[in-house]
Amino acid sequence: MKFAIDKTVLLENLNNVIRGISTKNVIPVLNGIKFELKKDGLTLMASDSELTIETFIDSKNIRSIDSEGTIVIGSKYILELIRKMPSDIIQFEMEDSLKLKIYSDSNQYNLNCMDPTEYPSIKLSSHKDPIVLKGNVLKELINQTSFAISNQELRPILTGLNMKINGDYLECIATDSYRLAKKNIKLDTPIEEDINIVIPGRNVTELEHILVDDDDVNMSVFNNRVLFQYKNIKFQTNILSGSYPNTSNLIPTEFEIIVQVKRDDFVGAVDRAALLTQGKDKNIIKMKIDKKQMIINSYASEIGKTEEYLNIDTDDKANIDISFSARYMLEALKTIKDDDILILLNNDVKPIVVKSLTDESLIQLILPIKTY
Repeated sequence: MKFAIDKTVLLENLNNVIRGISTKNVIPVLNGIKFELKKDGLTLMASDSELTIETFIDSKNIRSIDSEGTIVIGSKYILELIRKMPSDIIQFEMEDSLKLKIYSDSNQYNLNCMDPTEYPSIKLSSHKDPIVLKGNVLKELINQTSFAISNQELRPILTGLNMKINGDYLECIATDSYRLAKKNIKLDTPIEEDINIVIPGRNVTELEHILVDDDDVNMSVFNNRVLFQYKNIKFQTNILSGSYPNTSNLIPTEFEIIVQVKRDDFVGAVDRAALLTQGKDKNIIKMKIDKKQMIINSYASEIGKTEEYLNIDTDDKANIDISFSARYMLEALKTIKDDDILILLNNDVKPIVVKSLTDESLIQLILPIKTY
């Protein structure tokens, strides 16, 4: 293997592919990135067995290819090494089967590499008729829901993002039992068979980081895996086994109290009230609605208390005292871009629903917390 490549081209691809490396890898060779150079270009691959990312750099984007070859380079240093090299053009040359020289006009590194024959064979095949999504749409879907994914292994199925497709209707749901985020979109082309899968939380977050624009994403779903193809990137993740709980009955359809409030005012009041309870387990604050006024308050015995008043638009008879996690509320509010939001309530033990005024497809739900 011998080739020369622009630093920026290699860095862009390394930054994407290295997301497939896990600190929990038990197979030593999977701690490396596989470089496979052929006449048509360079393929980079990283995997932790559950997530595999592959990028392809076409030969037209490579300065020179003198000889082909395959090697596995340890991921621990390669990204920083390339980033800190002073030259804009970087040379790679395999000196023998497991020794690699990486150099420019002013410096060089000699690295011990791993045997590519030990790297597992990973199939990255796609369907002839994949589901097509826009990259920016999929990114927003993940952004608006994935924060509610559980990080508790007690219920493994909740550690993933539930993605369901029925005809031209795609719905994403995440919940950790204390809150729920739900978003749906319409596909340009309906699909014939219904899909109901759960993608591991860590993997779906890595996918979101890779998506940067509105280029098409081709999605191919199989029995135990799903493959996303975006630009020159193949992103394949395992699917969590088991059935995601039916959450449709958790979201109330009727509300006794409907409040419209300025988003920024509400975010600011919640954020400031949260300052006093930051060290507490659930970061609990209280919200009181009395006629046309909202009062946000918090109390910490060792610090003191705070109280803020907001003008709201609601029914004159509206009256409720309810407590909730400030952190959960702020994370939900980040997904809504409107100037005004709706807060939908029934009583102090029923879920709080937060919605956009203009986007009916997005629902954020937070369970209240009893403080007595």
